[in-house]
Amino acid sequence: MTVEQTVEIPASHRLTIEVPREIPAGAKARFEVIWHTPEEDAPEAPPQSATPLSDSLLGILSDLGDISLEEIREERRARKYGL
Repeated sequence: MTVEQTVEIPASHRLTIEVPREIPAGAKARFEVIWHTPEEDAPEAPPQSATPLSDSLLGILSDLGDISLEEIREERRARKYGL
């Protein structure tokens, strides 16, 4: 079971945790606190690719459809050797 709640930190900086009644008394549970500030919740910029040229070329190849590596080789041989 996962319980998530966003809270506003009071002036006392004290939070009270209420455990759902579905969890029996005496049960062991893992408790995790993750602090996020509003700036951290803002959407992140997409990661920059280390290989933008290769990525753009792969984008071009994606329009070719379902073509095998062997078919690409044959096409290159035909262009190079006039076969």
